[in-house]
Amino acid sequence: MVKSYLRYEPAASFGVIVSVESNITYDSSGKQLLAPALEKLGIWHVRQGVCTKTLSPSLSSRAPSLAVTCVASAPSSLVASGYADGSIRIWDCDKGSCETTLNGHKGAVTALRYNKVGSLLASGSKDNDVILWDVVGETGLFRLRGHRDQITDLVFLDSGKKLVSSSKDKFLRVWDLETQHCMQIISGHHSEIWSIDVDPDERYLVTGSADLELRFYNVKQELMNGESMVNETGPETGNDGESASQNKWEVLKPFGEIQRQSKDRVATVRFSKSGNLLACQVAGKTVEIFRVLDEVESKRKAKRRLNRKKEKKSAKMGVEATENVEANHGTEEAGNVLVVAVPDVFKLLQTIRASKKICSISFCPVTPKSSLASLALSLNNNLLEFYSIESGSSTKTLAIELQGHRSDVRSVTLSSDNTLLMSTSHNAVKIWNPSTGSCLRTIDSGYGLCGLIVPHNNEVVEAHGGSVRSIATIPNGNGFVTGSADHDVKFWEYQIKQKPGQDSKCLTISNVRTMKMNDDVLVVAISPDAKYVAVALLDCTVKILFMDSLKFFLSLYGHKLPVLCMDISSDGDLIVTGSADKNLRIWGLDFGDCHKSIFAHADSVMAVQFVRNTHYMFSVGKDRLVKYWDADKFELLLTLEGHHADVWCLAVSNRGDFVVTGSHDRSIRRWDRTEEPFFIEEEKDKRLEEIFEADIDNTFEDKHIPKEELPEEGAVALAGKRTLETLTATDSIIDALDVAEVELKRIAEHEDEKARGKVAEFQPNMIMIGLSPSDYVIRALSNISTNDLEQTLLALPFSDALKLLSYTKDWTSNPDKVELVCRIVTVLLQIHHSQLISTPSARPVLAVLKEIIYARVKECKDTLGFNLAAMDHLKQLMASRSDALFRDAKSKLLEIRSQQSKRLEARTETKTENRKKKKQKK
Repeated sequence: MVKSYLRYEPAASFGVIVSVESNITYDSSGKQLLAPALEKLGIWHVRQGVCTKTLSPSLSSRAPSLAVTCVASAPSSLVASGYADGSIRIWDCDKGSCETTLNGHKGAVTALRYNKVGSLLASGSKDNDVILWDVVGETGLFRLRGHRDQITDLVFLDSGKKLVSSSKDKFLRVWDLETQHCMQIISGHHSEIWSIDVDPDERYLVTGSADLELRFYNVKQELMNGESMVNETGPETGNDGESASQNKWEVLKPFGEIQRQSKDRVATVRFSKSGNLLACQVAGKTVEIFRVLDEVESKRKAKRRLNRKKEKKSAKMGVEATENVEANHGTEEAGNVLVVAVPDVFKLLQTIRASKKICSISFCPVTPKSSLASLALSLNNNLLEFYSIESGSSTKTLAIELQGHRSDVRSVTLSSDNTLLMSTSHNAVKIWNPSTGSCLRTIDSGYGLCGLIVPHNNEVVEAHGGSVRSIATIPNGNGFVTGSADHDVKFWEYQIKQKPGQDSKCLTISNVRTMKMNDDVLVVAISPDAKYVAVALLDCTVKILFMDSLKFFLSLYGHKLPVLCMDISSDGDLIVTGSADKNLRIWGLDFGDCHKSIFAHADSVMAVQFVRNTHYMFSVGKDRLVKYWDADKFELLLTLEGHHADVWCLAVSNRGDFVVTGSHDRSIRRWDRTEEPFFIEEEKDKRLEEIFEADIDNTFEDKHIPKEELPEEGAVALAGKRTLETLTATDSIIDALDVAEVELKRIAEHEDEKARGKVAEFQPNMIMIGLSPSDYVIRALSNISTNDLEQTLLALPFSDALKLLSYTKDWTSNPDKVELVCRIVTVLLQIHHSQLISTPSARPVLAVLKEIIYARVKECKDTLGFNLAAMDHLKQLMASRSDALFRDAKSKLLEIRSQQSKRLEARTETKTENRKKKKQKK
């Protein structure tokens, strides 16, 4: 019989607080912070410092391609997360569920932004495209193409009617979303634009790049009748030198620049929710906080600046020269209209310095009473920090750090009963509960390369002159063996000693033997019967020695690069070695013969371990993979994908029921053995299918066809992309149409027989599960995701599209299906327009649809309008029964009074200025 094995599957991952590659953001309430952790999205309660919920894709998905690269929060409880494979998931934070998945980008998602209402979502990617998504309809509206490099940031303007996109191609583009075209291109930046943002009142748009200054633009929305767009470099031109004066709209007008304090490039610029602060985070350890002054304060500051200039000039020059300066000063104050510059509006408040490099920032949407704003920072050492920004300084209020290592996990070790897990990094040892993933204790230490859990007190022993590379426990439990870079192998024993003057006894260790080797010791392993000790050296060999006498027994040579890991099977028959040459070698421990050399990983093999009482083994490598092997058949059984960086270490439980791995991505992952059996041949076929699916994009596009040259003003394309799901959906529609067509023929034949007098009971097709042909086809269409419908219909042949159109007139009678029918008919007409008008058989169908669809859509619109009017009426009734209207009036009155007081202040200031001028003239 064919041998079966039990499958291992990903069970848990822990240790990552926040990823380096993505941004953080607050939810709409401001109580929770959304922090991406590799493929997951952690929801942290800010006050408690606890991860309350984790949003993660289904385990059946391909984990390596699902690293979160971007996050955006909607005004509601919805959150959008973009992934490295170009997909976008919409999550409901309250439910903790994925509402929909949007597929459209061919590269990693780099920018996400909701409009103010939360009905639209704009996404940018490494494929240089911007896609606008309808969040309510869960579908893509259109794709905006025009940028020549990766999109870095997006921002909505004019109540979501316009969109501004920034890119690494050094250009800003303003898109009109109603006409779907690029209406303005802004140049002038000397390097890549990394971030843009607009204040809540949409007055100023700020851009950050590698330049030493922040650039500001005034946001304008009125029609400029033929006025050319001018920035600081002259008339706005594109790459081909074409003047942008042909555009009638000028949305962004250059306002000025501010010199930054740091020389590092800008990573993020963000306004606070109230608009009173602007944060500029650089690709270093600092965040510069600017105070945004209101209109009255900025004018006051501009007047002071002008007065200072005049005083300085009058001090240098005579009284007559001063009069000439005032006469010629019309450039700044023409017609008594004061010109406010950028330094008059934006004032540097303070600089926040973090302990490590900052990855991203996020302002809390709720402004606290005691301070100006709250700011969250994610650092590149797996740490979250929260700052309270005050007028004078900023104070750190909270740091979330205990739930993960500050650097990569270098070793993992399980206790003898598998209830504790120890992990080491560059400065700490952490004890975990491997079943729940909770951190039980953190112990400060040096750089931990290897570990062993023993019943022992905290004690530091100066054991070696070089780094200790390996620790191996002696099977009888009396001690352990260490190997070091100082060429020594040392044998240690546990001893119970009583401290002087105390009754309690403590466990200590003492060195009983030392063996000098010819080179650095990389790995040490002891056979289960304690007969042999194996030592891997830097010279690519493994020396097998007798444990009792330390006499030489065997030398294993064959690896081309040093052996980095090895293990001996429980029965002592086999020893496996893994090397930097990417190979695993299985040796017989009796004669030292090499049973098999396997090309195991695409990079160095970092750890290998046998499952106890078997000849099955696990190996991990720098290629991010965990592999499961049969050492007797020399076959690869499983490949476990999930880590996002080099996998450094591995630990297998005593019973082999789970495996723990640690990685450079700072995550610790547990893989559990399930009861599901599998066969080697089936796994081989699956791996071939995965290779084919991974190359599916290349099958749709011919790489040798020259790429389409995008016009300078941009282009619009379909939002979705063809995937395996859309192809499967197309096949399901074709199958449904074929089954329905056969069933219709059978029904027609039955009717003919019935008319002739041959009465026989009609037997419906079992496949159609009791549905009519029309209902069976609409059921297949309803099962398709809204986002995939367009691409699914695009792949449908014309003959099948014609069949589909013939069914639509029946579906319009169902009010619930009117929207779906309209989408289907519109897409099919756009795709097959020329063929439909030239096909005589299609004309009757189109004529019927023209009459029916308009009437059905009007009915739906009337129903919606009636419902909206009823809701407005109910709202008015409720308002009349409460004092809500009077509250609104009170707030309006206070607003009017504050405006009047500001005007009075402005008038008094102008009067005092005029008096001063008159006195100076006298």
